[in-house]
Amino acid sequence: MSYSASDLRKGLKIELDGVPFEIVEFQFVKPGKGQGMYKCRIKNLLSGNTTDRTFREVDHIDKPDMEERELHYSYPEGDHFVFMDPDTYEQVTIPAEAIGDQKYFLTEDLNVSILFHNGKAINVSLPSYVEKVIAETEPGARGDTATNVLKPAKLANGYEVGVPLFINQGDTIRIDTRTGKYFDRVSKG
Repeated sequence: MSYSASDLRKGLKIELDGVPFEIVEFQFVKPGKGQGMYKCRIKNLLSGNTTDRTFREVDHIDKPDMEERELHYSYPEGDHFVFMDPDTYEQVTIPAEAIGDQKYFLTEDLNVSILFHNGKAINVSLPSYVEKVIAETEPGARGDTATNVLKPAKLANGYEVGVPLFINQGDTIRIDTRTGKYFDRVSKG
């Protein structure tokens, strides 16, 4: 299966030389003479690098064998993480490098969206926010209400995050998984 150049649009996933890409910018250019061209900025879904590529109207571009699945996180196993399909109860094991720093935000039964290319997990998308308990931080000074001042705090898994001075050990906070930063406090410990 393949796309013709006229099918190209922002957000479309294509395959070039066996590598999946996503079109992040798209522009149709029609010179005075000759055929139109499609100028695209494409992002390599394996490495994250972006590059510019021009396609002619007659070009055919491969469609990648991709599948997105909603799975539940189960548990870590060595340098892999085990997820379960809630419908079939099939277990899927994914290497830590496919998850990256998002591993710090995994919690049991967390719903995640996993993108597979040729049956191999290439991207794991967590919900925008996760709740975690502060395992260790210095107590905030009473009456210190300075705004935008952060202190280091550690989660049980060793991840360190900057939190406002009023956050204490045992508090549950919400972390933005896209940035890895503190978002707000959910409850006091």
